[in-house]
Amino acid sequence: MPDLSLETALRDAGARHVAGVDEVGRGPLAGPVTAAAVILPDGPLPEGLDDSKRLTAPRRAALAEWIAAHCDWSVAHVSVAEIDALNILRASHVAMCRALDGLRTRPCHVLVDGNLLPRDLELPATAVVKGDGRSLSIAAASILAKQARDAIMVDLAQQHPGYGWEVNAGYPTPAHKRALLNLGVTPHHRRSFKPVHNILCKPPFVSD
Repeated sequence: MPDLSLETALRDAGARHVAGVDEVGRGPLAGPVTAAAVILPDGPLPEGLDDSKRLTAPRRAALAEWIAAHCDWSVAHVSVAEIDALNILRASHVAMCRALDGLRTRPCHVLVDGNLLPRDLELPATAVVKGDGRSLSIAAASILAKQARDAIMVDLAQQHPGYGWEVNAGYPTPAHKRALLNLGVTPHHRRSFKPVHNILCKPPFVSD
């Protein structure tokens, strides 16, 4: 379970405001990549605050509501067009920087989920491998990022039925890949991702 040991050590060293930042949506074939940044408040935190992937949907929604009401937080997105122009790793880092820029308070230190720091990040920061399972600040950010991106994919699923985005969130499930072949590529698909690129570049079938 994540805890506050990293945050406490930083505060003991003089970092008054510590933010956690995480992203979701690096693997999907469709939709934006989304990041969230969270500065947890002093005082008690809700039971069960954890990596978003380990939470049930109702529990994640309840925790997201608490985080939104009690924390300094921000959510940011990077579009499909930007992903295709930048590459997904760079795009995810841009989303993280945008989320941090949206906080009301400038963090003294940032805990970044992953093993790399965004190259444009101008704040003191630490990369934390599997940070959403180690830091409560990063776990809180993971919850907000997932809630926000899932909501976008549910909305896009209504505009483009048949791909199952309301269930698979744009990830390359067998059903999603079959729909790509049967229904074609939408404006929300990432053309730089191989399964989409291969369909777009497939030569037309010519019969004798």
